[in-house]
Amino acid sequence: MRHFLSDQLQVLNPATEEVVATVPAATAADVDAAVVRATKAQVLWSALAPGERARLLRRFAVAVDEHREELARLEVREAGHTVGNARWEAGNVRDLLDYAAGGVERLTGQQIPVPGGLNVTILEPLGVVGVIAPWNFPMPIAAWGTAPALAAGNAVLLKPAETTPLTALRLAELALEAGLPEGLFQVLPGHGPVAGNALVEHPGVAKIVFTGSTGVGKQVLAKGSALLKRVTLELGGKSPNIVFADADLEAAAAAAPMSFLDNSGQDCCARTRILVQRSAYDRFLELLAPAIEAVTVGDPADETTDMGPLISRSQLERVRSYVDAGAEGIRGKAPEGPGFWFPPTVLTGVDARSRVAVEEVFGPVAVVLPFEDEADAVALANATDYGLSGSIWTRDVGRALRVSQAVRAGNLSVNSHSSVRYWTPFGGFKQSGIGRELGPDALTAFTETKNVFISTEGPAQ
Repeated sequence: MRHFLSDQLQVLNPATEEVVATVPAATAADVDAAVVRATKAQVLWSALAPGERARLLRRFAVAVDEHREELARLEVREAGHTVGNARWEAGNVRDLLDYAAGGVERLTGQQIPVPGGLNVTILEPLGVVGVIAPWNFPMPIAAWGTAPALAAGNAVLLKPAETTPLTALRLAELALEAGLPEGLFQVLPGHGPVAGNALVEHPGVAKIVFTGSTGVGKQVLAKGSALLKRVTLELGGKSPNIVFADADLEAAAAAAPMSFLDNSGQDCCARTRILVQRSAYDRFLELLAPAIEAVTVGDPADETTDMGPLISRSQLERVRSYVDAGAEGIRGKAPEGPGFWFPPTVLTGVDARSRVAVEEVFGPVAVVLPFEDEADAVALANATDYGLSGSIWTRDVGRALRVSQAVRAGNLSVNSHSSVRYWTPFGGFKQSGIGRELGPDALTAFTETKNVFISTEGPAQ
């Protein structure tokens, strides 16, 4: 690990509140030096034959796979993720590197018919890309930007969240062990206002990929615009889970808990607004209660745990501020003592315009709201500043398609809560973000299109 110039970051285990590591924090000067190294490495990297770049990325994927358990255990310690989820996340990094490697030799331009000559387009790498990753999914979201950017011929500077730098640092070591050039993929742990801001404002960084809160995302966009910097933003969400009366209510109720409790609710795609048709409302709650109460909250390193702690004390206090002590609803159980624990919580009888119903809580809290008909469901679903994801439960295919078209969100699932697949595009409407990540066009987002016209007309006679 490269030594930086400034203060230290303390990494806490959210389940025990114990310090598990101390990591140097990068300064603006460290970012400057990293950009210089990355710029040199990028020139060499982009000059490699596409097949060679693909081969090295696949070797990186193999290295991740060989260390999947190690990476998962690091994620458990620094982020409090359940060990099963953490293994999936490390596997997702591996799979995304493999997927991106497959696109290297297929990153092609076009030949466009024009009079008087031949016209072709060429896709060229941007140069140095800054990826600012969040603490809720440190490994996979870091890879969402890193893997396609590298595959397209760019260098990457990754700034992980202050609370979760350990897996990012280990991934950088594995990249070097796999044979990627020194300086091509660097990790800069540090504070957002220092290292993150330096990346955003650096003229040598061509693009920023930011995942985090909508408020900070707006700052990134404003600062990047001063340099006309390309920016992709994946921001907040307040996603609906729409349950119609004709749905399989047993299946919908069984699936609902982990749609907002996965990762302790610290998920921008969490279905935290459960909208249920009034004629099915009481029956749905009867089915939902035992499903919520059955969720096991505890030691994230235990294979039987369904939900771990929140990331920090400040996040715990934030979540508490949304839930009144006497609120109606369904409560699960959570450990007492050390750790940042909050029980699974479903609130009923709340106003659809209340804070907990419209703001992103980012914790294991959902509200259940009744609706009358299809039009009412769509209106409720769209009554938010966000538009990231959502689910629609119905047996009526026509209704599923109509509602999917009417709900203003970037990622919808029918009779499912799946939002993210690395081979399909991901991104939000409204204040949930700008641009798309993942999918078949992921590499193109890290390129410039150059147009070249070659005249075939001979000299004038």
